[in-house]
Amino acid sequence: MKAVATVKLTAGETLGCIDLSRVIDGFVDLFRGNLYMEFVGTELDHSSGLEKTVAVNAHKKSKEGEDVQYEASFTVPSDFGEIGGVLVLNENHKEIFLKDIVITTDYTVGENFSVITCNSWVQAKSTSSEKRIFFTNKSYLPSSTPSGLQRLRRKDLEAKRGDGHGERKAYERIYDYDTYNDLGDPDSNEDLARPILGGSKQFPYPRRCRTGRPPTHKDPLSESKGSSIYVPRDEAFSEVKTLTFNGKTLTSVLHAIIPAVNSALIDINIGFKNFIDIDELYDQGFKVPDNVHGPKALLHKLCNSIKDTADDVLQFEIPSLIKNDKFSWLRDEEFARQTLAGVNPYAIELVKELPLISKLDPIIYGPPESAITEEIIEREINGEMTASEAVQRKRLFMLDYHDLFLPFVHKVRELQGTTLYGSRTLFFLKSNNTLTPIAIELTRPQSPQNPQWKQVFTPSSDATQNWLWRFAKAHVCAHDSGYHELISHWLRTHGSVEPYIIAANRQLSVIHPIYRLLHPHFRYTMKINALARKYLISGGGIIEMSFSTLKYSMELSSAAYDQIWRFDREGLPADLIKRGMAEKDSEAEHGLRLAISDYPFAADGLLIWSAISDWVSSYVAHYYPQPSTVSNDVELQSFWTEVRTRGHADKKDEPWWPKLTDSTVLADVLTTIIWVASAHHAAVNFGQYDYGGYFPNRPTIARTPMPTEQDISGDGGGFEKFVEKPEETLMECFPSQIQATIVMAVLDVLSNHSPDEEYLGAAAEAAWEEDSVLRAAFERFNGRLKEIEGIIDERNGDVELRNRKGAGVLAYELMKPFSAAGVTGRGIPNSTSI
Repeated sequence: MKAVATVKLTAGETLGCIDLSRVIDGFVDLFRGNLYMEFVGTELDHSSGLEKTVAVNAHKKSKEGEDVQYEASFTVPSDFGEIGGVLVLNENHKEIFLKDIVITTDYTVGENFSVITCNSWVQAKSTSSEKRIFFTNKSYLPSSTPSGLQRLRRKDLEAKRGDGHGERKAYERIYDYDTYNDLGDPDSNEDLARPILGGSKQFPYPRRCRTGRPPTHKDPLSESKGSSIYVPRDEAFSEVKTLTFNGKTLTSVLHAIIPAVNSALIDINIGFKNFIDIDELYDQGFKVPDNVHGPKALLHKLCNSIKDTADDVLQFEIPSLIKNDKFSWLRDEEFARQTLAGVNPYAIELVKELPLISKLDPIIYGPPESAITEEIIEREINGEMTASEAVQRKRLFMLDYHDLFLPFVHKVRELQGTTLYGSRTLFFLKSNNTLTPIAIELTRPQSPQNPQWKQVFTPSSDATQNWLWRFAKAHVCAHDSGYHELISHWLRTHGSVEPYIIAANRQLSVIHPIYRLLHPHFRYTMKINALARKYLISGGGIIEMSFSTLKYSMELSSAAYDQIWRFDREGLPADLIKRGMAEKDSEAEHGLRLAISDYPFAADGLLIWSAISDWVSSYVAHYYPQPSTVSNDVELQSFWTEVRTRGHADKKDEPWWPKLTDSTVLADVLTTIIWVASAHHAAVNFGQYDYGGYFPNRPTIARTPMPTEQDISGDGGGFEKFVEKPEETLMECFPSQIQATIVMAVLDVLSNHSPDEEYLGAAAEAAWEEDSVLRAAFERFNGRLKEIEGIIDERNGDVELRNRKGAGVLAYELMKPFSAAGVTGRGIPNSTSI
């Protein structure tokens, strides 16, 4: 027999932006050693009861591009049986990325060959003398694992669990849990101390990957910072992803430095003077002066390969929303449309009863009744129907950021450069299936010094009232931006998925069919989460710098996890039903009737959900023909138990957790996990620059209170200045120059598809290709997704669907499965990969 092992020449993440073509030849020199391979039979030796093995040394034979091939010839006894796996020891001087091992019989490639797909880092023997086990592409339930592979199956899982002690090393592949105890940095600055999220009733939260870094000196319960954050070795970015991410990040850092350079870093609070200043970010850009060496030198030093293409003029791309219609953000109809077809379609909900009543303690927060009365509603809908009839006929909808935000108002207001309210925004559904906003209520809770303050703002043709309406919308947009980034996006995708990844790697063998189903949907998530904990959601990070809740942002996310998050409502149908945006109807498509038929996210999302569900159901049925096969699968049950009791330990005793009793429940659980990691994330992520790249459309922070707000002393929010200079006053409320441009730069990075992006349903895993039943099921899945692309195109061309089609209206493409690289506003990657 002959074995050919293919090793990919890659410097991984360590080389950053360096052009690999310049170092490949020298890098090959590090691969002069052999690969020791020990092939394992599927069955134990009958006489000895031991595993059947054949050992061989593979030598470097050839190099093609970035691939180095190692070859070895060997013989096996006639009674050896089927090869089930291979133990590998890397005798090179450096770690290698082992792609696959192809085994052929009699030196012929045809029917007599098998492939062991590896796609994993193997450490040098000098780093780890432990042999790595790689199995063939055939999947086995625990109960059907051949005798020769059972011990190795258990041993591989044990190696990935670790022992829960010590600091993790970059080369390790250990998966374990920890709380979010690394957000603060009290050793560098006491103001950067942050509470631990997870493990307490006060701050419940999902778990993240344990790194084992030593505690801080000032807080023994918090983890200290380091130059990098551990993730298991195979969770790191690919070299293409690294190059793309670093390149985008460096470019974006330059964008973010622009206002700082302009203002000589004098004051982070300097705002834009007017809308002309904002437009110049796109129209003229910023020319870096010749005597300013910092930004250009940084780029050139870190990424020599872009030196020749770097331009002294730096400017932002005009977001698609503004390209289509520069003034769209001002229109109430667009403000409403974005609740259904924008970047946060997960917040709009049906109003089920009037009056609106807060559930918070009135002794602490003041009277619970909303100031949005039936009289106001009926006036704003021009007496078309009574308020009660509007509720009964399901014509009233709401963005409700009242009870979640109100407990944070006072402590946020103690911080400089920001303010906060609890808010409710009411919408009326018109006969053409579009929403129009009719009222915004902003509330400041009572305090020992001041009574509760609340006011309702409505659209108006009066100049003063119209400007107040714009201010109120700016505050609501800031609330929506915070809710979107901290809850709809981070918490419900990134934060919630990481425990699934950890549990799967600890409890499901790599040859378990459910592991192989889920694995593509976990790609890069742990790495991007680690980067987020370092730069985005950390104390003093970009979120705390640029969003209204500042240092309390992650506490808000924790409160939402406590009050809102339930696994059984994370699937799309359940989420829509919970918000009153759909109800069950056996005669409707997908078994649901939407409350608003022209709800682009929901309508397109249900197509994707249904396609995922059909694929997963076929897959599950292939391996679990009887309910007992589900309940008796020890690895599967351990996985799901660990998701609940360790990954989401603060909610482990909730009664709503599904119990894996049969294939139907299992398929629904797996569909939910895949949906969240892929389509849910795509819906809230890849439109961020299109909608937030022009920040007046989605300001992340409102820095000043409403001009009409009064406190007990009678002082207001600067009403006289507002009347005299409303635009200048609005600019003071909007994000500062630094806040705005940093967020715009980050949104540009986050909205970007890497050239090596793997899209939902685009390519089958090797294990599925080798199984005719699964291959056929996946081909149906792929074909259905291509059909869905066409259906979405048709919908976007229908002039009757006004939330998709109209003069200057941005088509809804976030649920189109496939995309080119870059910022495209479409495409559903397999995983939460950015």
